[in-house]
Amino acid sequence: MSVRVHEYSSTIADLDGHGYRAAACGEQRRDGTWIGWLEFAPTSGGIVRRTPRETTQPNLEALVYWSRGLEVVYLEGALERAITAPSDSLSPQREPGGTST
Repeated sequence: MSVRVHEYSSTIADLDGHGYRAAACGEQRRDGTWIGWLEFAPTSGGIVRRTPRETTQPNLEALVYWSRGLEVVYLEGALERAITAPSDSLSPQREPGGTST
């Protein structure tokens, strides 16, 4: 099950000037490590975009620490990755056997 680990206070704009609210999310894998990705919700409503996996961390505490260290410029690049990623990036990728990639 995925969890939201951090919500960012800055509104992130895409290249066309549309605003998005960003959040870092994660999910524990079977081996105990955590993967993290970013989600972007349009401020005017619409499809929530997700990046592919951005990080793998040894535990939830490390994932939270990673998420709190991201700068706006990183989020801007991640938003572009989320927008240009294949449409299956609207949900986290799954490995065979029900684990996340």
